[in-house]
Order: sequence, then structure tokens, then C-alpha cells
Amino acid sequence: MKKEPDPSRGITLAAIDIGTNAVRLLIKHKDNKPGSKFTKLMMLRYPLRLGFDVFSTGKISENKEKKLIRLMKACKLLIRIHEVDACRACATSAMRDAANGKRIMEKIEEKAGIRIEIIGGEEEARIIYNNHLESTQDKRGNYLYVDVGGGSTETNLIAEGKLLFSKSYNIGTVRMLNKAVEEGSWSELDKDLSCLAEAHPGIEIIGSGGNINKLYRLARRKEARKTRMPVEELERLYRELAPLGLQERMEKFELKPDRADVIVPAAEIFLHIAALVHARFIYVPVIGLADGIIDDLYLRYMAGTRTRRAPLP
Repeated sequence: MKKEPDPSRGITLAAIDIGTNAVRLLIKHKDNKPGSKFTKLMMLRYPLRLGFDVFSTGKISENKEKKLIRLMKACKLLIRIHEVDACRACATSAMRDAANGKRIMEKIEEKAGIRIEIIGGEEEARIIYNNHLESTQDKRGNYLYVDVGGGSTETNLIAEGKLLFSKSYNIGTVRMLNKAVEEGSWSELDKDLSCLAEAHPGIEIIGSGGNINKLYRLARRKEARKTRMPVEELERLYRELAPLGLQERMEKFELKPDRADVIVPAAEIFLHIAALVHARFIYVPVIGLADGIIDDLYLRYMAGTRTRRAPLP
């Protein structure tokens, strides 16, 4: 079911992103004025860290299952308070890999009234690509969109304004911390991106995810009018972060515990990819999967198409 939009107040949409490292609820509103854009009403992030269970034991623990159900109940209440017209809830790598993921989703729908989609890596990459496309300044350049999550890394190559390549790899920050990345995944990534770099010279990276946004802010070398970070600056920052212990990173760089551990493998993944495609810069627009979910939902919702999404409370 979905509510009919009230033209007098515009439309309010919500996205729930159940990620490997954190769960996010994003609510945005768009009024009915011509040319208006979405404005953020609220963003909730809770570091549930499902991946630490899944990549070490193969399933989500009973304790985190209970927390996830409570969190979804809280999301439902916030969706009601904001009078959301439609919502879509997506789960990514950790839930995909969890042996008890399907059972937990059924339990969440029963107890919290929220239906969750487990989306594949290719769908995740498509959503990210669609969201990032509008932020590209030079639509004639070669861009590799890279979203590094806790369980997977999504890549999309846009060359001359067209999507030519989209692929997901089981390489993520939480997987790396749990030593759960298979060597074949690295080999596949290396082979694919080396071929792309040869066929499309001059590739620059557009990075997505909380870690690259934090790394960008820590670099403190933002260029005028451009949200980009030189790869050499990321290398310098990585050399500062990597030797430090968890507590030292938290104190020196003012990082939360759930960011202090994953930020180093995130930097490693971005630097590895940058070396493969010979990128000089990483552009860092402040957008993520949740933003992409809302943009995708808006297009489907306004077109009147039926989508699998969380039912409205």
C-alpha cells in the first residue's frame, strides 16, 4: 500500500539501509514547487555491526537480532512522526551472507511491520550509480564510482556519460578485519579494473561511504569549488593512521570506536583501486546508498509503479 501524495505539502520519503557496519534511516522531503530538490528531515545512524557476527560465525547473533528488531520498531515510529508517504528498506552484504538472515527479516516484518529487501551487489551498485550521476560535473570524463562498505565494494564505470561497467566484490572493511576476504576476490578486482584502466585512460574516482567522507574531512586539504582529495593526500593520511592502535586513532583523530577500526582497511581499498586505475583524485560528494534508495523510490513512486518496499505504518 502507499499513500496518495498531498499536492499541498509535497512528498516525504524514507530509506532504511541495513548495512554491514551500521543501520541508517534517512527521511527526506520534496515540496511541490517547480525545480525543488529534496531536503533532509533527519538521518539516524546506529553502529549495529552485523558483519562482525556474520563474517566470524556465519550468522547474526541472538543479541544483535533483538537489537535490530528494536531498531526497526524505532524506525517505524519515526516514519509515522514524519508522515512518510513511502519507504523502502534494503539490507546488503551482511544480511545476504547470514544463514539466519531470511528468518530474521520475516520476524522483523511480523513484529515491526517493516518489509526488508535483501539486495544483491549489482542492484546496490545500480542504486549508487543512479544517485551519483547527477553530481558529476564533467559528464564527458571517465569516472569510476566506488562505494566501500563493510561487506562489499561496489564499482561503476561511467565513460563519456554512459554506464559501461558495474560490479560488486566481496571485499569490505569488516570482512578485512575478520580476515574473511578470499584471495580470488582480490584477483577478480585486480583483473577487471586493470582492463578498465587500459581501455579508458584518465579515470578518476568518485568515492562513496562514511569512511571516505571521514578521510576527506581529516585530510583538511579541500580544494576550492571541488570536493576532491588528491590520492597522494590519502596516502599520507593512511601512513599516519595505520601504525596507530585503536585508542590512539580515536584520541588523535577524534574518531568513534566503530569508525576507528574500519577507516584503515577502507583507505587500503581506495588506495588499491586508485593504483589499479591510475587515478590522481578521489571526488567525495556527501551522498550514499540511502540517498540513492530515496531517489530510486521517488522515480518509481511518482511513476505509479509497484515496488517491494516497507509498508507504511
